[in-house]
Amino acid sequence: MTLQRRVFLSIYLYSEKLNKYYVGSCIDLDRRLYEHNTGHSKFTSLGMPWIAAYKKEYSTVLEARRRELVIKK
Repeated sequence: MTLQRRVFLSIYLYSEKLNKYYVGSCIDLDRRLYEHNTGHSKFTSLGMPWIAAYKKEYSTVLEARRRELVIKK
């Protein structure tokens, strides 16, 4: 039996329509893109389609969220 290591991501999603980046963190990039591209929130529905522009893997959620906060500053 192989144990899978859980990976936490900090991400940049890009909207060409808005010419803006969305910065966040997640554990499932495909799900996050799906949510943003199906109108999950009012803001992200304005920028569809969103594409993954950057991702970085971290071993803990705390590391991923810290990086997200540094980027947002």
